[in-house]
Amino acid sequence: MVLEGNPDVGSPRTSDLQRPGSQGSCILSSGEDVQPGEEPIKYGELIVLGYNGCLSSGDKGRRRSRLALNRRPHANGVKPDVMHHISTPLISKIGRSTENMIDFVVTDTSPGGGVAEGPSPQSTISRYACRILCDRRPPYTARLYAAGFDASSNIFLGERAAKWRTPDGLMDGLTTNGVLVMHPAGGFSEDSAPGVWREISVCGNVYSLRDSRSAQQRGKLVENESNELQDGSLIDLCGATLLWRTPAGLLRAPTPKQLEAQRQEANAARPQCPVGLSTLAFPSPARGRSAPDKQQPWVYVRCGHVHGYHGWGCRRERGPQERECPLCRLVGPYVPLWLGQEAGLCLDPGPPSHAFAPCGHVCSEKTARYWAQTPLPHGTHAFHAACPFCGAWLTGELGCVRLIFQGPLD
Repeated sequence: MVLEGNPDVGSPRTSDLQRPGSQGSCILSSGEDVQPGEEPIKYGELIVLGYNGCLSSGDKGRRRSRLALNRRPHANGVKPDVMHHISTPLISKIGRSTENMIDFVVTDTSPGGGVAEGPSPQSTISRYACRILCDRRPPYTARLYAAGFDASSNIFLGERAAKWRTPDGLMDGLTTNGVLVMHPAGGFSEDSAPGVWREISVCGNVYSLRDSRSAQQRGKLVENESNELQDGSLIDLCGATLLWRTPAGLLRAPTPKQLEAQRQEANAARPQCPVGLSTLAFPSPARGRSAPDKQQPWVYVRCGHVHGYHGWGCRRERGPQERECPLCRLVGPYVPLWLGQEAGLCLDPGPPSHAFAPCGHVCSEKTARYWAQTPLPHGTHAFHAACPFCGAWLTGELGCVRLIFQGPLD
Protein backbone atom coordinates (compact mmCIF):
# COMPACT_ATOMS: atom_id res chain seq x y z
CA MET A 1 0.00 0.00 0.00
CA VAL A 2 1.28 3.45 -0.85
CA LEU A 3 -0.16 6.50 0.86
CA GLU A 4 -0.61 9.50 -1.37
CA GLY A 5 -3.00 12.34 -2.13
CA ASN A 6 -5.86 12.66 -4.61
CA PRO A 7 -4.65 11.06 -7.89
CA ASP A 8 -6.80 13.50 -9.89
CA VAL A 9 -4.86 16.48 -8.59
CA GLY A 10 -1.45 17.39 -9.97
CA SER A 11 1.39 16.49 -7.60
CA PRO A 12 5.10 17.23 -7.51
CA ARG A 13 7.50 14.91 -9.21
CA THR A 14 8.88 12.98 -6.28
CA SER A 15 8.45 12.12 -2.63
CA ASP A 16 8.92 14.17 0.55
CA LEU A 17 8.78 14.26 4.28
CA GLN A 18 7.17 17.41 5.57
CA ARG A 19 6.46 18.91 8.98
CA PRO A 20 3.24 20.83 9.61
CA GLY A 21 3.74 22.48 12.99
CA SER A 22 5.10 19.57 15.03
CA GLN A 23 4.86 16.90 12.36
CA GLY A 24 6.62 15.75 9.22
CA SER A 25 5.69 13.63 6.20
CA CYS A 26 7.04 11.55 3.34
CA ILE A 27 6.48 11.26 -0.39
CA LEU A 28 7.73 8.45 -2.58
CA SER A 29 8.33 8.24 -6.29
CA SER A 30 9.44 6.19 -9.26
CA GLY A 31 10.14 6.08 -13.00
CA GLU A 32 7.92 4.65 -15.82
CA ASP A 33 4.20 3.99 -16.09
CA VAL A 34 2.85 0.58 -15.07
CA GLN A 35 0.38 -1.20 -17.32
CA PRO A 36 -3.23 -1.46 -16.06
CA GLY A 37 -4.00 -4.75 -14.36
CA GLU A 38 -0.42 -5.51 -13.36
CA GLU A 39 0.22 -6.80 -9.85
CA PRO A 40 1.52 -3.98 -7.61
CA ILE A 41 5.23 -4.20 -6.96
CA LYS A 42 6.49 -3.47 -3.45
CA TYR A 43 9.74 -1.52 -3.20
CA GLY A 44 10.05 -1.84 0.55
CA GLU A 45 8.67 -0.60 3.85
CA LEU A 46 9.46 2.27 6.21
CA ILE A 47 9.08 1.59 9.93
CA VAL A 48 9.16 4.43 12.46
CA LEU A 49 11.17 3.49 15.53
CA GLY A 50 9.53 3.84 18.92
CA TYR A 51 5.91 2.77 18.31
CA ASN A 52 5.99 -1.04 18.50
CA GLY A 53 3.66 -1.66 15.59
CA CYS A 54 1.07 1.11 15.95
CA LEU A 55 0.83 4.78 16.86
CA SER A 56 -0.61 5.46 20.31
CA SER A 57 -3.61 7.15 18.64
CA GLY A 58 -3.90 4.40 16.01
CA ASP A 59 -2.58 4.24 12.44
CA LYS A 60 -4.79 6.50 10.35
CA GLY A 61 -4.40 7.88 6.84
CA ARG A 62 -0.93 9.28 6.28
CA ARG A 63 0.00 9.13 9.97
CA ARG A 64 1.09 5.59 10.75
CA SER A 65 4.03 3.71 12.22
CA ARG A 66 4.68 1.63 9.11
CA LEU A 67 4.32 2.41 5.42
CA ALA A 68 4.61 0.05 2.45
CA LEU A 69 6.08 1.61 -0.70
CA ASN A 70 4.44 0.20 -3.82
CA ARG A 71 4.96 1.12 -7.46
CA ARG A 72 2.58 3.89 -8.47
CA PRO A 73 0.19 3.46 -11.42
CA HIS A 74 1.99 6.37 -13.09
CA ALA A 75 5.60 7.47 -12.71
CA ASN A 76 6.36 10.80 -11.08
CA GLY A 77 10.16 10.80 -10.90
CA VAL A 78 12.21 13.94 -11.45
CA LYS A 79 15.43 15.16 -12.97
CA PRO A 80 17.25 18.53 -12.62
CA ASP A 81 15.63 21.39 -14.52
CA VAL A 82 15.71 25.19 -14.53
CA MET A 83 17.12 26.86 -11.41
CA HIS A 84 15.57 30.06 -10.09
CA HIS A 85 17.13 32.47 -7.60
CA ILE A 86 14.34 33.85 -5.42
CA SER A 87 15.09 36.98 -3.42
CA THR A 88 12.03 36.66 -1.15
CA PRO A 89 11.59 32.92 -0.50
CA LEU A 90 9.40 33.44 2.56
CA ILE A 91 6.45 34.52 0.41
CA SER A 92 6.27 31.00 -1.02
CA LYS A 93 3.39 28.87 0.28
CA ILE A 94 4.18 26.81 3.33
CA GLY A 95 3.17 23.22 3.16
CA ARG A 96 0.80 21.27 5.37
CA SER A 97 0.25 17.55 5.78
CA THR A 98 -3.06 17.77 3.87
CA GLU A 99 -1.31 18.63 0.61
CA ASN A 100 -1.42 16.11 -2.21
CA MET A 101 2.34 15.71 -2.55
CA ILE A 102 2.63 14.29 0.98
CA ASP A 103 2.54 10.51 1.36
CA PHE A 104 3.72 9.97 4.92
CA VAL A 105 3.46 12.17 8.01
CA VAL A 106 5.86 11.59 10.91
CA THR A 107 5.70 13.11 14.38
CA ASP A 108 8.59 13.82 16.73
CA THR A 109 9.14 10.76 18.93
CA SER A 110 10.06 11.31 22.57
CA PRO A 111 12.51 9.00 24.40
CA GLY A 112 10.44 6.51 26.36
CA GLY A 113 7.95 5.79 23.61
CA GLY A 114 5.46 7.63 21.47
CA VAL A 115 4.61 11.29 21.27
CA ALA A 116 5.45 13.57 24.16
CA GLU A 117 2.51 14.56 26.35
CA GLY A 118 1.65 18.14 27.34
CA PRO A 119 2.50 21.22 25.29
CA SER A 120 4.24 20.21 22.06
CA PRO A 121 7.81 21.50 21.87
CA GLN A 122 8.94 23.01 18.60
CA SER A 123 9.67 20.23 16.14
CA THR A 124 13.21 19.68 14.95
CA ILE A 125 12.08 17.79 11.83
CA SER A 126 12.40 19.93 8.71
CA ARG A 127 9.04 20.92 7.25
CA TYR A 128 10.02 19.16 4.01
CA ALA A 129 12.54 16.65 5.27
CA CYS A 130 13.35 14.13 2.54
CA ARG A 131 12.42 12.32 -0.66
CA ILE A 132 12.78 8.69 -1.67
CA LEU A 133 13.15 7.88 -5.37
CA CYS A 134 12.55 4.27 -6.43
CA ASP A 135 13.55 2.65 -9.73
CA ARG A 136 10.58 1.03 -11.45
CA ARG A 137 12.71 -1.74 -12.95
CA PRO A 138 14.52 -4.55 -11.09
CA PRO A 139 16.27 -4.46 -8.72
CA TYR A 140 13.97 -1.54 -7.73
CA THR A 141 16.72 0.47 -6.10
CA ALA A 142 15.53 3.10 -3.59
CA ARG A 143 17.57 6.29 -3.14
CA LEU A 144 17.36 8.90 -0.40
CA TYR A 145 17.47 12.67 -0.95
CA ALA A 146 17.28 15.56 1.50
CA ALA A 147 14.56 18.23 1.33
CA GLY A 148 11.15 18.06 -0.32
CA PHE A 149 8.71 20.00 -2.45
CA ASP A 150 6.63 22.92 -1.23
CA ALA A 151 3.06 23.66 -2.33
CA SER A 152 4.41 25.15 -5.57
CA SER A 153 6.33 21.94 -6.41
CA ASN A 154 9.70 23.61 -5.76
CA ILE A 155 12.48 22.08 -3.67
CA PHE A 156 12.25 23.83 -0.32
CA LEU A 157 15.14 24.60 2.05
CA GLY A 158 15.07 26.73 5.18
CA GLU A 159 16.62 30.18 5.10
CA ARG A 160 19.47 29.04 7.38
CA ALA A 161 20.13 25.78 5.53
CA ALA A 162 23.59 25.24 3.98
CA LYS A 163 23.56 25.65 0.15
CA TRP A 164 26.28 25.62 -2.52
CA ARG A 165 26.89 25.21 -6.24
CA THR A 166 28.40 21.91 -7.40
CA PRO A 167 31.27 21.65 -9.94
CA ASP A 168 28.78 20.67 -12.68
CA GLY A 169 26.76 23.85 -12.10
CA LEU A 170 23.86 22.42 -10.07
CA MET A 171 22.73 23.76 -6.72
CA ASP A 172 23.01 21.40 -3.74
CA GLY A 173 22.27 21.84 -0.07
CA LEU A 174 21.34 20.36 3.30
CA THR A 175 18.17 20.71 5.35
CA THR A 176 18.51 22.85 8.47
CA ASN A 177 18.90 19.92 10.88
CA GLY A 178 20.02 17.38 8.31
CA VAL A 179 18.87 14.03 6.94
CA LEU A 180 21.18 11.30 8.21
CA VAL A 181 21.52 7.70 7.06
CA MET A 182 23.30 4.65 8.44
CA HIS A 183 23.74 1.44 6.45
CA PRO A 184 24.41 -1.62 8.66
CA ALA A 185 27.51 -3.66 7.97
CA GLY A 186 26.55 -7.13 6.76
CA GLY A 187 22.97 -6.14 5.99
CA PHE A 188 20.08 -6.47 8.43
CA SER A 189 20.64 -10.05 9.53
CA GLU A 190 21.98 -12.17 12.36
CA ASP A 191 25.53 -11.06 11.49
CA SER A 192 24.74 -7.33 11.30
CA ALA A 193 26.85 -4.64 12.91
CA PRO A 194 26.13 -0.89 13.06
CA GLY A 195 27.61 1.20 10.24
CA VAL A 196 28.71 4.86 10.14
CA TRP A 197 26.24 7.72 10.17
CA ARG A 198 26.39 10.03 7.13
CA GLU A 199 24.45 13.06 5.90
CA ILE A 200 22.56 13.14 2.59
CA SER A 201 22.26 16.29 0.47
CA VAL A 202 19.45 17.54 -1.78
CA CYS A 203 21.19 15.95 -4.81
CA GLY A 204 21.74 12.68 -2.95
CA ASN A 205 25.45 13.12 -2.31
CA VAL A 206 26.95 11.60 0.84
CA TYR A 207 28.83 13.72 3.39
CA SER A 208 30.45 13.14 6.76
CA LEU A 209 28.51 14.64 9.66
CA ARG A 210 28.65 18.32 10.44
CA ASP A 211 30.02 19.49 13.79
CA SER A 212 26.39 19.87 14.87
CA ARG A 213 23.09 19.16 13.14
CA SER A 214 22.44 22.80 12.13
CA ALA A 215 26.03 23.95 11.48
CA GLN A 216 26.46 26.03 8.30
CA GLN A 217 29.64 24.22 7.26
CA ARG A 218 28.96 20.91 5.50
CA GLY A 219 31.01 17.80 6.17
CA LYS A 220 33.48 16.21 3.76
CA LEU A 221 32.19 14.53 0.59
CA VAL A 222 32.35 10.72 0.89
CA GLU A 223 32.85 9.66 -2.72
CA ASN A 224 32.91 5.90 -2.23
CA GLU A 225 29.47 5.74 -0.58
CA SER A 226 26.02 6.25 -2.10
CA ASN A 227 22.50 7.24 -1.12
CA GLU A 228 21.09 3.84 -2.10
CA LEU A 229 19.01 2.36 0.70
CA GLN A 230 19.68 -1.25 1.69
CA ASP A 231 17.83 -3.60 3.99
CA GLY A 232 18.22 -2.22 7.51
CA SER A 233 19.24 1.32 6.54
CA LEU A 234 18.29 3.86 9.22
CA ILE A 235 17.07 7.34 8.23
CA ASP A 236 17.18 10.00 10.92
CA LEU A 237 15.21 13.24 10.51
CA CYS A 238 16.28 14.90 13.80
CA GLY A 239 13.17 14.00 15.74
CA ALA A 240 12.14 10.68 14.20
CA THR A 241 14.15 7.68 12.98
CA LEU A 242 12.91 5.30 10.27
CA LEU A 243 14.06 1.80 9.35
CA TRP A 244 14.06 0.75 5.68
CA ARG A 245 13.18 -2.89 5.02
CA THR A 246 13.32 -4.54 1.60
CA PRO A 247 10.84 -7.25 0.55
CA ALA A 248 13.64 -9.85 0.64
CA GLY A 249 14.67 -8.71 4.11
CA LEU A 250 11.12 -8.91 5.42
CA LEU A 251 10.94 -12.55 4.29
CA ARG A 252 13.69 -13.30 6.83
CA ALA A 253 11.93 -11.42 9.63
CA PRO A 254 9.41 -13.12 11.91
CA THR A 255 5.76 -12.72 11.03
CA PRO A 256 3.09 -11.48 13.48
CA LYS A 257 1.80 -15.06 13.59
CA GLN A 258 5.25 -16.31 14.59
CA LEU A 259 5.48 -13.70 17.34
CA GLU A 260 2.08 -14.74 18.65
CA ALA A 261 3.12 -18.41 18.55
CA GLN A 262 6.22 -17.52 20.58
CA ARG A 263 4.05 -15.74 23.14
CA GLN A 264 1.78 -18.73 23.48
CA GLU A 265 4.74 -21.10 23.72
CA ALA A 266 6.32 -19.00 26.45
CA ASN A 267 3.05 -18.97 28.40
CA ALA A 268 2.58 -22.73 27.87
CA ALA A 269 5.86 -23.29 29.73
CA ARG A 270 4.05 -21.89 32.82
CA PRO A 271 6.88 -19.75 34.20
CA GLN A 272 6.49 -18.99 37.91
CA CYS A 273 7.43 -16.24 40.28
CA PRO A 274 10.27 -17.79 42.31
CA VAL A 275 9.01 -16.10 45.50
CA GLY A 276 5.23 -15.82 45.18
CA LEU A 277 5.00 -19.08 43.18
CA SER A 278 2.26 -17.59 41.00
CA THR A 279 2.08 -18.51 37.30
CA LEU A 280 3.18 -15.75 34.95
CA ALA A 281 1.91 -15.04 31.44
CA PHE A 282 2.59 -12.46 28.75
CA PRO A 283 -0.67 -10.61 27.95
CA SER A 284 -2.21 -10.59 24.49
CA PRO A 285 -1.12 -7.66 22.27
CA ALA A 286 -4.81 -6.81 21.89
CA ARG A 287 -4.82 -5.60 25.51
CA GLY A 288 -2.43 -2.78 24.67
CA ARG A 289 -0.07 -1.32 27.24
CA SER A 290 -2.42 0.66 29.45
CA ALA A 291 -1.51 -1.20 32.67
CA PRO A 292 0.28 -4.45 33.57
CA ASP A 293 -1.86 -7.57 33.91
CA LYS A 294 -1.92 -9.35 37.29
CA GLN A 295 -0.03 -12.28 35.69
CA GLN A 296 2.42 -9.98 33.95
CA PRO A 297 6.09 -11.01 34.27
CA TRP A 298 8.35 -8.38 35.89
CA VAL A 299 12.14 -8.32 35.71
CA TYR A 300 15.05 -6.97 37.68
CA VAL A 301 16.93 -5.47 34.73
CA ARG A 302 20.38 -5.68 36.34
CA CYS A 303 20.31 -9.45 36.86
CA GLY A 304 17.47 -10.68 34.61
CA HIS A 305 15.54 -12.61 37.28
CA VAL A 306 11.85 -12.71 36.34
CA HIS A 307 9.18 -12.43 39.05
CA GLY A 308 5.54 -11.58 39.43
CA TYR A 309 4.73 -8.12 40.74
CA HIS A 310 5.42 -7.51 44.43
CA GLY A 311 5.94 -4.50 46.65
CA TRP A 312 8.96 -5.47 48.71
CA GLY A 313 12.65 -4.72 48.32
CA CYS A 314 12.23 -0.99 47.56
CA ARG A 315 15.38 1.10 47.65
CA ARG A 316 13.89 4.55 47.23
CA GLU A 317 17.16 6.18 48.24
CA ARG A 318 18.45 4.89 44.89
CA GLY A 319 15.41 5.98 42.89
CA PRO A 320 11.62 5.38 42.59
CA GLN A 321 11.99 2.18 40.53
CA GLU A 322 14.98 0.73 42.35
CA ARG A 323 14.37 -2.67 43.96
CA GLU A 324 16.57 -5.36 45.47
CA CYS A 325 16.26 -8.76 43.79
CA PRO A 326 15.37 -11.33 46.49
CA LEU A 327 17.40 -14.01 44.69
CA CYS A 328 20.76 -12.31 44.06
CA ARG A 329 20.45 -9.04 46.06
CA LEU A 330 21.39 -6.82 43.11
CA VAL A 331 19.65 -3.45 43.22
CA GLY A 332 18.24 -1.92 40.06
CA PRO A 333 15.08 -1.04 38.11
CA TYR A 334 12.17 -3.44 38.45
CA VAL A 335 9.85 -3.20 35.43
CA PRO A 336 7.09 -5.19 33.67
CA LEU A 337 8.05 -7.20 30.57
CA TRP A 338 6.38 -6.39 27.24
CA LEU A 339 6.85 -8.40 24.05
CA GLY A 340 8.14 -6.47 21.04
CA GLN A 341 5.31 -6.54 18.47
CA GLU A 342 6.86 -4.78 15.46
CA ALA A 343 8.26 -7.77 13.58
CA GLY A 344 10.13 -5.60 11.07
CA LEU A 345 12.52 -4.46 13.81
CA CYS A 346 13.67 -8.03 14.50
CA LEU A 347 16.86 -9.41 12.94
CA ASP A 348 15.80 -13.04 13.27
CA PRO A 349 12.86 -15.19 14.41
CA GLY A 350 14.69 -16.30 17.56
CA PRO A 351 12.84 -16.89 20.86
CA PRO A 352 12.08 -13.93 23.17
CA SER A 353 15.00 -14.41 25.53
CA HIS A 354 16.33 -10.89 26.23
CA ALA A 355 14.88 -7.60 27.46
CA PHE A 356 16.03 -4.05 26.90
CA ALA A 357 17.03 -2.10 29.99
CA PRO A 358 15.31 -0.23 31.49
CA CYS A 359 12.04 -0.40 29.48
CA GLY A 360 11.51 -4.19 29.57
CA HIS A 361 10.68 -4.83 25.90
CA VAL A 362 11.44 -8.45 25.01
CA CYS A 363 12.91 -9.87 21.77
CA SER A 364 15.51 -12.36 20.56
CA GLU A 365 19.12 -12.20 21.74
CA LYS A 366 20.55 -11.10 18.40
CA THR A 367 17.91 -8.42 17.95
CA ALA A 368 18.54 -7.08 21.46
CA ARG A 369 22.32 -7.05 21.09
CA TYR A 370 22.21 -5.33 17.69
CA TRP A 371 20.01 -2.45 18.80
CA ALA A 372 21.88 -2.14 22.11
CA GLN A 373 25.09 -1.36 20.21
CA THR A 374 23.50 0.86 17.55
CA PRO A 375 23.90 4.57 18.38
CA LEU A 376 20.91 6.65 17.29
CA PRO A 377 21.21 10.43 16.77
CA HIS A 378 19.89 12.59 19.56
CA GLY A 379 19.82 16.38 19.77
CA THR A 380 22.35 18.49 17.90
CA HIS A 381 25.39 16.20 18.10
CA ALA A 382 24.75 13.36 20.58
CA PHE A 383 24.19 9.66 19.93
CA HIS A 384 22.56 7.15 22.25
CA ALA A 385 21.37 3.54 21.91
CA ALA A 386 17.61 3.20 22.35
CA CYS A 387 14.95 0.52 22.44
CA PRO A 388 13.53 0.28 18.89
CA PHE A 389 10.08 -0.62 20.23
CA CYS A 390 9.54 2.41 22.49
CA GLY A 391 12.50 4.76 21.97
CA ALA A 392 13.65 4.65 25.61
CA TRP A 393 17.38 5.26 26.04
CA LEU A 394 19.19 2.11 27.07
CA THR A 395 21.14 1.91 30.31
CA GLY A 396 23.60 -0.46 31.93
CA GLU A 397 26.78 -1.95 30.56
CA LEU A 398 25.08 -3.91 27.77
CA GLY A 399 21.74 -2.13 27.36
CA CYS A 400 19.92 -5.48 27.55
CA VAL A 401 19.73 -8.50 29.83
CA ARG A 402 19.14 -12.23 29.43
CA LEU A 403 15.87 -13.25 31.08
CA ILE A 404 16.00 -15.93 33.80
CA PHE A 405 12.65 -17.67 34.18
CA GLN A 406 11.77 -20.30 36.79
CA GLY A 407 9.70 -23.22 35.52
CA PRO A 408 6.75 -24.78 37.39
CA LEU A 409 7.62 -26.82 40.47
CA ASP A 410 5.46 -29.74 39.31
